[in-house]
Amino acid sequence: MNFDLIVRGGMLPDGTIADIGIIGETIAAIEPELNVTAGTAIDAHGNLVSPPFVDPHFHMDATLSLGIPRINASGTLLEGISLWGELKPLLTHEAVRDRALAYCDWAVSMGLLAIRTHVDVCDDRLLAVEALLDVKKTLAPYIDLQLVAFPQDGFYRSPTARDNTIRALDMGVDIVGGIPHFERTMADGTRSVTELCEIAAKRGLMVDLHCDETDDPLSRHIEQLAYETQRLGLQGRVAGSHLTSMHSMDNYYVSKLLPLIAEAGVSAIPNPLINIMLQGRHDTFPKRRGLTRVKEMLAHGIRVGWGQDCVLDPWYSLGTADMLDVAFMGLHVAQMSSPADMAHCFDMVTNVNAAIMGLDHLGLAVGKRASLVVLDAGGPVEALRLRPERLCVIARGKVVAERARQETRLSISGRPGTVNRRHRPPIS
Repeated sequence: MNFDLIVRGGMLPDGTIADIGIIGETIAAIEPELNVTAGTAIDAHGNLVSPPFVDPHFHMDATLSLGIPRINASGTLLEGISLWGELKPLLTHEAVRDRALAYCDWAVSMGLLAIRTHVDVCDDRLLAVEALLDVKKTLAPYIDLQLVAFPQDGFYRSPTARDNTIRALDMGVDIVGGIPHFERTMADGTRSVTELCEIAAKRGLMVDLHCDETDDPLSRHIEQLAYETQRLGLQGRVAGSHLTSMHSMDNYYVSKLLPLIAEAGVSAIPNPLINIMLQGRHDTFPKRRGLTRVKEMLAHGIRVGWGQDCVLDPWYSLGTADMLDVAFMGLHVAQMSSPADMAHCFDMVTNVNAAIMGLDHLGLAVGKRASLVVLDAGGPVEALRLRPERLCVIARGKVVAERARQETRLSISGRPGTVNRRHRPPIS
């Protein structure tokens, strides 16, 4: 067998040392040693070889717009929404496209090769929808981009949002979105969940709702989402993003709710960087940190993945397109500190997120797409600790990003000449 590319000697996330042989865009072999030549060979000895990073929740129409037309002074979710309303009339097709492509350059450099982005449909021009559909075509050779029709100002609350959502789906947007907790009443929010799920069922689409992104424990639209998923046979095609009200809910009610979510096969996408920044703003102390009940969900068999949400936009003034930053923050706030929990946090931003997005072609297995990342780390937990350099990023069998290992020179008598922060425990 002749390979176009071989990644030699890397450590897979399960601890296996293997060579990965690639033909065209496909992983053709994973063996302890491939004694053949290839057009290109990547030396990964001593380094982690991972599936690509995947982000199931982002806002690409707003990314890199920080400071236009002003900064979010209060740092709250509601001011961010208001500020986005001021920015929308200033958007141009070119600006949305160029910022999105610039962000995706960052993403590729960090090994982030699949993104689900919510695109606001409450601008009657649907300018951002058109721009991101163009971006999707441009990115197709190296990034999987899914678009969610997102009525940011409320499916019913905004007068044209319902019609615009339908228009966006007709234009080729992939997924039905919504924001039930932002409707004028709880009843309208519940009604919106029902209609949005019915639209998705009729069209054979997936659903991903901003659901209960609030500190209000009475915001319980996730219950309706689980019900509609069961009623309409949408199991495995539905995600509830954020779910932050659950951190404030009565424990007895949650003991009923979590089995319903699990039974319906609804996935959860918390966004730890943004959730802990925006939530709890009305609290003094003790202060709620806004993350949903991740460990409890996992214990019930609910599929949970970490999302990035925002980078340099009206809601969040930081971010680098690094999903390891997201997982690192998530494991701290969710107190997922055991070795198994930390390893699962790495899996959440790779394989689990890919499963939530229905990207069955991604993963380290023969027959899967040859998209993978070589990291300067000795395993998944060390990768979370270091958030290290991506030494090589391969998309569809082609090297799309490379970086040399960075070591610091020391000038200290009696100490080594260089240092990095990788750690090899002594053998007992």
